[in-house]
Amino acid sequence: MIRQPILRVVSKLLIPFILLFGLYVQFHGDFGPGGGFQAGVIFAAAFILYALIFGAAPARRVMPAWLGRWLLSIGVLLFGGTGVAGMLLGGRYLDYSVLSHDPVGGQHLGILLVELGVGIAVFAAMTTLFLVFASQDADDNSQG
Repeated sequence: MIRQPILRVVSKLLIPFILLFGLYVQFHGDFGPGGGFQAGVIFAAAFILYALIFGAAPARRVMPAWLGRWLLSIGVLLFGGTGVAGMLLGGRYLDYSVLSHDPVGGQHLGILLVELGVGIAVFAAMTTLFLVFASQDADDNSQG
């Protein structure tokens, strides 16, 4: 945990804007650069900044291990479930056009769901990796 008041105040100001930018990248991804992977990394960067400034223990209270596992599962199931839903509706795997009455609307819905699943999974994977390494560092420091 960093005890510099300037860094703490600046990070409190920046984290909401980082998250807002992550939302923009997530929902603008089907119209331009961006998408689920980039948004997931941006959300994870905001979370990791919080953990670096305020400590790993408060970050673990915000996102405990069970929540990370649930988010990983939800992200993968959302991605895979969108593909399976297309198959159940008569299309091929990840054929989004059958998800709505209008093929273009189905494409937009499918891309939105897949990118959301990717974003959730990437966020959960990156933050879980960080917290695992942060806990190993804390264990090494307490033994040494």
